[in-house]
Amino acid sequence: MVFLYLLPPEGRVTDALNFMLTPATQKEEDIVRWYVMSAPYRNELRAKEALSQSGIECFVPMHYTLVEKSGIKTRKYMPAIHNLIFVHAPLTQIQDFKRYKGIIQYYVMPSRRGGVAQKLWVPDRQMKDFINICEKGDDSLRYMSPDDVHIAPGTRVRVHGGPFDGFEGNFVKVAGKRNRQLVVSITNLVAASISVSADLVEVIPDEE
Repeated sequence: MVFLYLLPPEGRVTDALNFMLTPATQKEEDIVRWYVMSAPYRNELRAKEALSQSGIECFVPMHYTLVEKSGIKTRKYMPAIHNLIFVHAPLTQIQDFKRYKGIIQYYVMPSRRGGVAQKLWVPDRQMKDFINICEKGDDSLRYMSPDDVHIAPGTRVRVHGGPFDGFEGNFVKVAGKRNRQLVVSITNLVAASISVSADLVEVIPDEE
């Protein structure tokens, strides 16, 4: 079973995301970051193709799901969260793309004082871990709201051996699963989990 957490409409986010929000100032326009963006009307794959053709790195979380048509069920590889796409580029490059293509929109938080709206972005390391688990996950991969997962401080782990060797995340109990799962979450946005044997997990010391 796959649990999906759909983002608020019109690209608006909550105050809890402040630590990952940054003003769109001139000084930061050339910094390459993973921006959280929307491709409305389920155009995430169309946006991904257009971005890739423009030489812009992007990522759409995908999963296998059963689709029924004319009474026949088939297994298809589809976007896990409609409209969601992560774009890895500086604001200047994204703006150029938007000017000509107009497919994507920023997820933003309006300024409380009527200033410049803030754009949501994800730190590189956090995004790398999330992409790893999404791309290399097996049939145990599931997506959920981070609210469904209670992660205690000091539970970050690294996997040694097996198909997920080198993966890092949090080893926690997830509702509906018998064994603990390796979870990688993008705070207050989405989380992905896979099944990993406990004897392959090493707790990462706090100093790392």
